[in-house]
Amino acid sequence: MLNTAIVGLGWWGRTLVQAAREYGAPLRFTRGVTLEPGTVKDFAAEHDITLSSFGEVLADRDVKAVILATPHTLHRAQVEAAAAAGKQIYCEKPFALSKADAIAALEACKRAGVTIAVGHHFRLMPSMRALAELKAQGAFGTVMHMEGNYSHDWLASYPADSWRMAREESRAGGMTGMGIHVLDCFRDLNGPIKRVSALSKTRALQVPAGDTTAALVEFENGATGVLGTTIKTPFRWRIALFGENCWAESVGETRVIIRRAGKDDPESVEYPHDNHLGRNLDYFAKAAMGQGAFPISPEGILQTAAALEAVFKSADADGAWVDV
Repeated sequence: MLNTAIVGLGWWGRTLVQAAREYGAPLRFTRGVTLEPGTVKDFAAEHDITLSSFGEVLADRDVKAVILATPHTLHRAQVEAAAAAGKQIYCEKPFALSKADAIAALEACKRAGVTIAVGHHFRLMPSMRALAELKAQGAFGTVMHMEGNYSHDWLASYPADSWRMAREESRAGGMTGMGIHVLDCFRDLNGPIKRVSALSKTRALQVPAGDTTAALVEFENGATGVLGTTIKTPFRWRIALFGENCWAESVGETRVIIRRAGKDDPESVEYPHDNHLGRNLDYFAKAAMGQGAFPISPEGILQTAAALEAVFKSADADGAWVDV
């Protein structure tokens, strides 16, 4: 078991703790960091977590790993500090809001020789793993195009003064909470993105970051892609990959629709449910203990962070093409 501190015990930090335990990931949560200890004391007691400061976590030699579920702008400094203290690190997405910050944080981990993992768990959903298997089998042939949309209204009622609604934390409405998952799944299935043209708008919610973003992307391999996300519509998840020989789309955690050349009708396949968030944490724990590598390489982490910054820059420039 890996003695671990959870840094950030908001709703998502608590979700990470529960997902790891339900999956059986070899993580023992011994310390927790929060700015609101009164709101989590019962949760901490239930999970035998000692509430501490971040400084105390870094100084505790018995704590071997940290999981960061903190505001995005804090990630670089926290990753650098944790790496310098010799902690294995799992950082929630977005890993960084700029390519420069991602490079600095990754270099700090490389110097310290520690594992760095990131919370891009959607690529592990059963439906997404099925798309990856089809790709590995060569079912698509040449990839022509990809489409992705991740939208929901779960954050629409957040208080205006919540950090998640602050422009510096959640630029380009929906991208840091949802669109980032589409970017990473694009990268996971079809490789790095070369350039981006994006628009971000305010349609229904008067929030600094806007509520809707659309982007056109070009992959390094020449394929095209379209991304959409909004924080004010009912839940929608869809990743579609179009190849010369077939197309297939993930339309939920467990459902895939496939249309093959020469077939009159598409086929719909339902896969068993999986705790993909817990699985991602399990990959991290085992990599941190020297039992294999985390599935996303530092290069892959950097590619997704760089693509996210390109979306920000393009949206700020009213859709101008921005190289990743």
